[in-house]
Amino acid sequence: MEDLRDFIRDRVRRDLADGVVEGVVTRFPPEPNGYLTIGHAKSICLNFGIAEEFGGNTYLRFDDTNPLKESQEFVDAIRRNIDWLGFDWGTVTFASDYFDDLYRFAEELIDNGLAYVDSQSAQDVAATRGSFTEPGRESPYRNRPIDENRELFRRMRAGEFADGEHVLRARIDMGAANLVMRDPVLYRIRHATHHRTGDDWCIYPMYDFTHCLCDALEGVTHSLCTLEFENNRELYDWVLDNTGVEFHPPQIEFSRLNLEYTVMSTRFFRMLVERGGVAGWDDPRLPTLSGLRRRGYTPEMIRDFCSRIGVTKQENRVEMELLEFCARNALEDAAPRGMAVLDPLPVTITNYPSDEDEVLEAPWHQKRPELGTRRITFGRSLAIERDDFMESPPRRYRRLSPGEMVRLRHGFIIRCDEVIRDVDGEAVELRCAYFPESKSGSDTSGLRPKGVVHWVSRSSGVSADVRLYDRLFSVAAPSPDEMESQLNPESLVARKALVEPALVEAEASRFQFERLGYFYKDPVEHSAATPVFNRIVTLRDSYRP
Repeated sequence: MEDLRDFIRDRVRRDLADGVVEGVVTRFPPEPNGYLTIGHAKSICLNFGIAEEFGGNTYLRFDDTNPLKESQEFVDAIRRNIDWLGFDWGTVTFASDYFDDLYRFAEELIDNGLAYVDSQSAQDVAATRGSFTEPGRESPYRNRPIDENRELFRRMRAGEFADGEHVLRARIDMGAANLVMRDPVLYRIRHATHHRTGDDWCIYPMYDFTHCLCDALEGVTHSLCTLEFENNRELYDWVLDNTGVEFHPPQIEFSRLNLEYTVMSTRFFRMLVERGGVAGWDDPRLPTLSGLRRRGYTPEMIRDFCSRIGVTKQENRVEMELLEFCARNALEDAAPRGMAVLDPLPVTITNYPSDEDEVLEAPWHQKRPELGTRRITFGRSLAIERDDFMESPPRRYRRLSPGEMVRLRHGFIIRCDEVIRDVDGEAVELRCAYFPESKSGSDTSGLRPKGVVHWVSRSSGVSADVRLYDRLFSVAAPSPDEMESQLNPESLVARKALVEPALVEAEASRFQFERLGYFYKDPVEHSAATPVFNRIVTLRDSYRP
């Protein structure tokens, strides 16, 4: 295995060499409130990857502490995505597995005078938090007697109070420079059915109280999280220092993945899904792993991408071209190649001597002869891309125009002799002559056509739905306040295309449509009777790693 280097792996190597830890235990702790995104893939590759490299173990721990947003559907989807990426979790746990332990730790804080029940409203709690320049104000309930706090907390647990009537807060310092330390909320009331515990609980711990204690209970040696939790590290340490747990993991932060032309907001994606703005969590326009998978990305592409962006403490926005480069890089030599016409313009070969098509052999890949050949047919009725014809072309135009010649890929040279137009003057048919001696691979014509275009026989071609997916947003850095208005209206363009029969019949699922891009048979809707192809990525490659 390649010896990867970054500041986290260097820390792990150092801790092992110095005897700080005897082995490596990491964890990936998603909240099951949506589908995983490619942003999560970075954390997955880091946590599972480090455990693999150092012979350790990774916990897949679901942070299921908010029953209002979480469900078994999301749990199942997360497990499928991690399995698809190729990682094996050592142990699956849930924060809800530790609800009894967490409750006991909370009572311990109360008994030590380090937590109290606050009866202010959520608005009042927020209003007394203070700011970066002003200290917070103490709650009027901050100095409640320990016995009263314990009794109120137990009554909260028993379900005697309504949602929002009380919260449990840590008693730390309302004048702390770090706003996170100004008496943070540890528990809140939620009368909602939990997807695992049902109605056993009506109070639920907050993330900052939960995940550090779960880390300690599971013996996590390196608690890896993204930089937005850097300020919370002080609270992470405070909770562990004041609950008497035997093991105190270090929290280590790294930069999260920010990708151009999209966001990593589960809340925003949930809104899009619920409003019908996308077809579902697996819509190929979304950067969810399910969406990327349906679009045609492979686990190897995602892992290659995560490896290339690396692990740093520097926040940055990664170019979408890098992800697209990883897709092209994987498909360039692997994907069979065929022809499809997305916007067909009919072509009639006027001098073709028969109404029957002839069969031609074409390689699936010019540089991969081991992939074999497929059969294409040539005859009187063909179709080319409408964009490959221009009546008044500019200088150096290398496609078809009146009186000019082009080579049909894997076929013959043709010359445009006549343009048939509709009442609006739009070209609806080209009448062309072909040169029998110009057959590809055995050309003796001596002709020099201007260029090469792809084509499909109209008599044998198969009608297919082709979906041209593009970037979700029209701007590289979407604004949190304007995301809906910045959605790209061209993120999905549907075409009724004409494709070679071999593309439908082949066992392969990913292809290069010559001159157009890489495409994938939609795993949900595609069938031989109703072919559906999703564009993975275009052929344009301006990125250089």
